[in-house]
Amino acid sequence: MTAAREDEELSRLAGLHGVATSYSPAPDRTVAVSASAVVAALAALGVDASTPDAVRTALAERERELRARLLPPTVVQWAGAQEPPAAFAALPPGTLLRVETEQGEERDGIEGLPTGVHRVSATAPDGRTGHARLIVAPDRLPAPATRSYGLLVQLYSLLSRRSWGMGDLGDLAELAGWAGRTAGAGFVQVNPLHAAVPGTPTDPSPYRPSSRRFPDPVHLRIEEIPEFAHIEDQGRVRALLERAERLRADVLDKGALIDRDAVWELKRQALELVVRVPLGPGRQAAYDAFRAEEGQALEDHATWCALAETHGPDWHGWPEPLRDPRSAETARARAELADRVDFHARLAWLTDGRLRAAQRAARDAGMPVGIVHDLAVGVHPGGADAWAQQDHFAAGMSVGAPPDAFNARGQDWGLPPWRPDRLAASGHAPYRHLLRALFRYAGALRIDHVMGLFRLWWVPRGCPPTEGTYVRYDADAMLALLLLEASRAGSVVIGEDLGTVEPGVRGTLQRRGVLGTSVLWFERDWEGDSRPLPPERWRADCLATATTHDLPPTAARLTADHVDLRDRLGLLTRPAAEERAEATADTAEWLALLGSLGLLDCPAAGPPGSDEEAEIQGVYRFLLRTPARLIGVWLPDGVGDRRPQNLPGTWDQYPNWRLPIADAEGRPVPLEDLTASPRLRALLAALREGGPS
Repeated sequence: MTAAREDEELSRLAGLHGVATSYSPAPDRTVAVSASAVVAALAALGVDASTPDAVRTALAERERELRARLLPPTVVQWAGAQEPPAAFAALPPGTLLRVETEQGEERDGIEGLPTGVHRVSATAPDGRTGHARLIVAPDRLPAPATRSYGLLVQLYSLLSRRSWGMGDLGDLAELAGWAGRTAGAGFVQVNPLHAAVPGTPTDPSPYRPSSRRFPDPVHLRIEEIPEFAHIEDQGRVRALLERAERLRADVLDKGALIDRDAVWELKRQALELVVRVPLGPGRQAAYDAFRAEEGQALEDHATWCALAETHGPDWHGWPEPLRDPRSAETARARAELADRVDFHARLAWLTDGRLRAAQRAARDAGMPVGIVHDLAVGVHPGGADAWAQQDHFAAGMSVGAPPDAFNARGQDWGLPPWRPDRLAASGHAPYRHLLRALFRYAGALRIDHVMGLFRLWWVPRGCPPTEGTYVRYDADAMLALLLLEASRAGSVVIGEDLGTVEPGVRGTLQRRGVLGTSVLWFERDWEGDSRPLPPERWRADCLATATTHDLPPTAARLTADHVDLRDRLGLLTRPAAEERAEATADTAEWLALLGSLGLLDCPAAGPPGSDEEAEIQGVYRFLLRTPARLIGVWLPDGVGDRRPQNLPGTWDQYPNWRLPIADAEGRPVPLEDLTASPRLRALLAALREGGPS
């Protein structure tokens, strides 16, 4: 057999399993994927393609399987569709369909089904049978009820004079109450609050969590837990509060970095005292109901936390029997560690309750959306979800991004991807349950790297990101479940669709009512003269903002301070003078557009940044001129902070995820001073008067 024929068979096999053999980083350019990357991705999906004979065998088996099956594992029906799903239309004439609805009813046929995830059985005239999960989802999410602006903030950075060394859910509720009532804000968007991997030092990135399903108790305001007031050992309570005050003062008054590990150690000791206080009858009933509702997922999460205390935070290094969440040894360990399992389950319940309270506070303050939570693209390979759901993850693979105009080496994020075949076989259960849990307390959900609902770049372990390939997911099913759970919760969905986006993805998301993300500095007429895009040409279905947690604050952009920072850290690939000249010219073009629109109250005669406060106000006034449904204000912009919260491409060279909000001189600004800041109040007044309507 010729090499060309072997390549063609491998390509056909890959296509039948959703594995790409090429990709297009630009409309006029196609890049072939290495055969080794294709073979590795297929192996992670349980398909042997190591030799030409293995490829032929696997190809014949896959084609036989597809010919024989009546139904795919998951079928999507959009509400209001005039035609039945293609999978049903392709069934042999005379096939009988029987449906067990999510509500427990038995029905013949698929007409008039309510929204939900149902089970359908097909029986063909020749006796063959097939089974599938049928997702009936709303055709589209409604647009937000009103156009509004809101605040974007990394919660850990939002310290108050009451928090224990990092921002907490009490601070979030206070900020939302203030912003809604006094500034007319419609939402507050925060970083992912997923459970982190414990250990010292903890990975500070909120985008590499142990679990996305359960929140991190480090965000609790301990004093707000009802049982805290009834701790008997008040001497220990006073000692803990004194240590908390020192942690807080270190950050706010002495310039220390946020020390998440120290905060968690202090809160853990306090929570050990809290859980010794018996719950009242009503609280006990609520906790029992939470454990029953969360079921096996909560038991697994709490068990992993208990085992991690004994054996370390990476389950790959545990005694072999404990690496299997369903082994007899794990069951025995769960029983032996019942008190610790209960402790961690209780913390999940307490945190869930305070997250709901923060959303209630936001809505009570008049916010039409409330708290916008962030769903990370994946989980830490050594954490709780990767242990409990390991049959759903692709072994030996990591999520990343291929080389592009911004990163010639590509990216490897160190996050194991879900296997699309296992997701489909389970009715996408882990994803569905994750969404349902998050929407309990989210007025809106931001989906990090929303393109991952369609495909993800898989990088084989030990290989550079350039040696990866795309693997496709059932985007219809992923979107249908997203719309189903969001509509049930009455929540908005925002997709982070920055960077390289596959053609058609933005259109599909827009058609389903998923908002995109537009960042001012990237909105140029790329198909024309590349000049800044005037406001009337921006898309409406988006969250528009000036910056994100991975980009320079607006003050740094205006002064080109971000170039100096990257130069000091050795991150520039060109001479600093060239980088600064380009950055200054870019900013000048934007300020010229703002000036021509009359958006600069006091146009500066000097260079960009010479009237920084007026220019920042002008930037946000510009966003109001766009048709964007949501406008996001980076909260540190309100006090002139120049430091990015995260600097991609750095690890220990820069204090990523550990900086409190600070003023232009780098002095930390606590929540109480932040809300009293004349500069922030002036910015928000400009937005309120400029008026989303």
